Amino acid sequence: MNSRQLLSVFDERRDQQRDLVLATVYETAGSTYSKSGAQMLIDDEGNFQGMLSGGCLEGDLAERAATVLTSGEAQAISFNLGGSDDDLWGLGVGCDGVMRIFLQRLNKANDYEPFAAAADILRGDLPGALATIIQSKHAAIRPGAALALLSGESRGVDIPAPLAEVLHQPLQRALEKKQTSLRQLEWQGDKIDVLFAYLPPPPRVLVLGGGLDAQPLVRLIAELGWRVTVQDHRKAYIANGDFRTAEHVCCFPADELASALDLNRFSAAIVMSHHLVTDRSYLAALAGTGIPYIGLLGPPARRARLLDDLQDNKKALENRLHGPAGLDIGGRGPASIAVSIVAEMHRELTADGAA
Repeated sequence: MNSRQLLSVFDERRDQQRDLVLATVYETAGSTYSKSGAQMLIDDEGNFQGMLSGGCLEGDLAERAATVLTSGEAQAISFNLGGSDDDLWGLGVGCDGVMRIFLQRLNKANDYEPFAAAADILRGDLPGALATIIQSKHAAIRPGAALALLSGESRGVDIPAPLAEVLHQPLQRALEKKQTSLRQLEWQGDKIDVLFAYLPPPPRVLVLGGGLDAQPLVRLIAELGWRVTVQDHRKAYIANGDFRTAEHVCCFPADELASALDLNRFSAAIVMSHHLVTDRSYLAALAGTGIPYIGLLGPPARRARLLDDLQDNKKALENRLHGPAGLDIGGRGPASIAVSIVAEMHRELTADGAA
């Protein structure tokens, strides 16, 4: 899911006060395209943003969404993505998995919650968590009621205060452990099924260098929905570069990096000015941060020289510095190298739970 595109569609439809349906994967078994917590939006014309199944289920979901828009009643749907023996009567997808998806209406009357809360998390810098009631046998608790935890505060939708207290601890646990899970709880003698979803904001990536090879890298990072800032100390590079997909583009002296930007907002940084003194200044500033992934373009000998020049900062960088940046996929040329860098960065950030 490209969260950037998802948020753009959400903002546009909300500004137009048009109804939407939020589709959320709440449970899977076997092989599936998406896992629990994945989301997509479907509008009142059947258009959808996001993808849960690779295109196999989206048409069916759009039809079911029309029913949800009309009735206002949430739906929990189970899809059996069977193999070859299911070609005639089943979906014939061949994934041999099961995907369960929850559909709920978003409109002006409910302030577009709970996705409005999820959107606030995705726009921010801190991860959050969302508890959604999937099924309920309690007369006062309807499916679709939700409780969000963002920036240390709770935001509820049709959740009574006593239930919010019950949900808060497992919601906090989902946030701390960076996990999404479906749990059955008992409240006032009745069972309720709740999806506790961990919601990380898209990573912020700092690209330090605005040369021609930075352009495909920035485009590819943005295509993931990640937020990119480009910095180069050379005005001509910034003026002539195509960085339309970047969130921010900066131009200031390299030795001002630590004071010009809040570096700890970034999950990754790529040092690629191809200028030894400039790269050394960038690395010196990055050494004092907690950025988990730092990539450096250039051969191993150049990396070793830069680290030796940094002296006291060398130890702070060694375990985080990936140089030459990127996976060894035999890539040649800016676009191929960009693929290798993004692949390595994605692997590292996903393992850390940041992506």
